[in-house]
Amino acid sequence: MEKERVIIVGSGPAGLTAALYAARAQLNPLVIAGMMVGGQVALTHEIENYPGFFSTEKSPTGPELVAVMQEQATHFGARFEYDEVIEVDFTQGAPFKVKTYGKEYLADSVILTVGASPTHMNVPGEDEFIGRGVSYCGTCDGFFFRDKDVVVIGGGDSAMEEGIFLTRFASQVQVIHRRDELRAGAVLQKRAFANEKMSFVWNTVVDEIIGNGSVSEVAVTNVKTGEKSTIKTDGVFVFIGHYPNSKFLEGQVAMDEHGYVITDELMRTSVPGVYAAGEIQDPIYRQVATSVGQGSAAAMQLEKWLSEQE
Repeated sequence: MEKERVIIVGSGPAGLTAALYAARAQLNPLVIAGMMVGGQVALTHEIENYPGFFSTEKSPTGPELVAVMQEQATHFGARFEYDEVIEVDFTQGAPFKVKTYGKEYLADSVILTVGASPTHMNVPGEDEFIGRGVSYCGTCDGFFFRDKDVVVIGGGDSAMEEGIFLTRFASQVQVIHRRDELRAGAVLQKRAFANEKMSFVWNTVVDEIIGNGSVSEVAVTNVKTGEKSTIKTDGVFVFIGHYPNSKFLEGQVAMDEHGYVITDELMRTSVPGVYAAGEIQDPIYRQVATSVGQGSAAAMQLEKWLSEQE
């Protein structure tokens, strides 16, 4: 087994920021990045809501932000391994065992930043048009749909919150829901029904996302009548849930009923020496800016904990 002082699992904004702070603290962190650096932000076409990373001429892309973050962390001494963690053993305390497809490690401390993934519909065209009309974040991408028609898929709180937000930009927001009533809370439902830009397509599921270069329409089926039709749209926002990437952590750290890692205000998990940051422990905000703050906090607390052990 290779021995490491600090292993950071995941390479989204939280992981890259934790790597920067740990590297500047002379901890020589190893980032097990997965197959692609950046997490979900690497799939975001344009970034306009991350402070200090903006241009009036051309909106920076998610990959560009990720590249800058990785370069900065590397400059100060962070190292990157393109592999995925498939198993950990935190039960015996430090040093912790971390196993990837290719190697096994012992680590004095660990920061978990493996994030969460949006639930996909798994219909034809969905993956093809990600970043070209298909989105899983209205807050991130709503601005790019000014004066356009969009559809929102889902009927829960997230779908209503994001749908209402999208009405700030879009000319029309049609909510497509497989049932005949929403699952969202009463207050959100009242706001959604009162919004003149929002309309609802009930008892309907999306069969396919169609377009030529960008989204132009969705093919749908009414689940009660079986009737098939198409709906013209410039964008498809999917809000049918998120799931934390925590399967490999079961039995190792405390998690809530949805599988999110539980941390305290210092980003500490239930295991001393193991910290978590970003969407793996944050089902609420899911923003680059909040993940960056959590990543920096986790690295700062980890450095303090390591010093106390010495």
